Amino acid sequence: MKLTKKLIEQKLSEVLDPELNISIVDLGLVYDIKIKGNKVKVVMTLTTIGCPLFSLIEQEVKSKLIELDLKESDIKMELTFNPPWSMEKMSPAAKAMLGI
Repeated sequence: MKLTKKLIEQKLSEVLDPELNISIVDLGLVYDIKIKGNKVKVVMTLTTIGCPLFSLIEQEVKSKLIELDLKESDIKMELTFNPPWSMEKMSPAAKAMLGI
């Protein structure tokens, strides 16, 4: 199976934020997906800098990407707060779910 950004994004849309129960893609937390051969790098953020849930989200992301026959060692996660997350990054579906 050929890895594409669309395929990776589809798997990441199955990862739910543990507090809001909305996909990390719909929340706008995924900033970039880079693919080089069988290696994938996901650049993402959190809704707040002090959020203690990154390790939970990271494990769920890796679990979903392993379903695409990736090895855990081929998945790199980069956490960034530049630019900071804001509600404007959310999809219309996520905003509707939160009543925004």
